[in-house]
Amino acid sequence: MDACHPRQQSNVTVYGATTVAIISLEAFPGMWINAFIVGVLCIAWVKKKTLNSNEKILLLLGCSRFWYLCFTWVYCSLSITYPNYLYVQPTFQLIVFFQSFFNCSNLWVSACLCGFYCIKIANFRNSVFIYLKVKTDRMVPWLLLASLLSALAIGIIAYDIAVTELSINRNSTGQGNFSEVSGKMDEFFFQIYFIYGFGFVTSFTAVIFSAVFLLFSLWRHKCKMQKNSMNSLSMDAYIKAMKSILSFFIMYSINFLILILSLIPSTKEENYVALLSLVFLYAFPGVHSLILIFSNPKLKKTLKRFLSCAKCKDHMR
Repeated sequence: MDACHPRQQSNVTVYGATTVAIISLEAFPGMWINAFIVGVLCIAWVKKKTLNSNEKILLLLGCSRFWYLCFTWVYCSLSITYPNYLYVQPTFQLIVFFQSFFNCSNLWVSACLCGFYCIKIANFRNSVFIYLKVKTDRMVPWLLLASLLSALAIGIIAYDIAVTELSINRNSTGQGNFSEVSGKMDEFFFQIYFIYGFGFVTSFTAVIFSAVFLLFSLWRHKCKMQKNSMNSLSMDAYIKAMKSILSFFIMYSINFLILILSLIPSTKEENYVALLSLVFLYAFPGVHSLILIFSNPKLKKTLKRFLSCAKCKDHMR
């Protein structure tokens, strides 16, 4: 978020225009991709009157990412173009609250998806793992509820920090001096980054364990099949799950690295670090959701049908 308001007055116009262009080009396709997931699953929910555990996680993940991209785009756009409309009460606090809430819910629901793939697909004889595999469908709603409640707690903390910091900065810089208020928000953003860091570390740990367990299970299964000279259809399920988890792991690692770099004082002032963080910040929800679409047969089939219908309408014109 610190990347969204440049400090150097000399290049604010060029840098600001570039930043708005980048976040718009990445945010709107990302919102469309996640809205597609939500729309398809909602239609299936209405038709079938129920959703399986995987679809429940994808539905909540799509909603979280859509609204996260929406509020973050509004925040960054206002902070660059109309800061006097942003750094006022209660606009600033509400945007920070919703941005923090949907970001943390996005991270933890993503971790739930990786854990779900691991438990459902991996094959271990451990009694605890077998118990989790049997009880997974009952546990998923509670895990999603816990993720939302945790994200709500983080959002409330971020809201409280925003109220305190905005009041202090407005009192110290004078009423209506929004440029100085914008320039004195470093401490606020540092605290917010630590809150995001907690969400990153928690979910990142779950992703690491899920990837390790799935890789180990895949290796054992492959060795067993080769030893018996047999082919197994479950290998396809392993490979699809691993593609989703590894793509999430790689993008998560890059985002975590960008987060750490943005906390280092010597790099926080560099525009290239700010732009780099923006690129990955907005690319992650859209790109990973696109990978999830292509790894899900129902979503993939619906997307192909939608694109083919769109092409037909273009040819008819």
